[in-house]
Amino acid sequence: MIKNNEQINMLGSEIIEALKEIEIIMTSLHKMGSYYALKYHEGELNKDDMEYEKETTRFIDEWKVTHRLAKVRSILSANFDNTLGDDDMDDIERAIERLGFWDIPGDDPIEIEE
Repeated sequence: MIKNNEQINMLGSEIIEALKEIEIIMTSLHKMGSYYALKYHEGELNKDDMEYEKETTRFIDEWKVTHRLAKVRSILSANFDNTLGDDDMDDIERAIERLGFWDIPGDDPIEIEE
């Protein structure tokens, strides 16, 4: 990591904006999971019931979760120095290049870095 990226300064309002987006997503997914887990354990749902999956998908689409996460990424990366290194990548590109991502079912799994 280049020296300019060893310490990043951000405004508190920027951090709060990112945290609000993360909180909306995390709390909503937690509430959904808890609600449907309770319905399952009380016998209102069975393992083949698609209600949970449909509701999760609806939430992701209607609440524009990918846009919210892109906003968080933009906020967090805005103050990084994007100077390219000898490998022709900046620090953020280098940090994420080996992450695993969803792929078409049946393709060889990629080891996921957490």
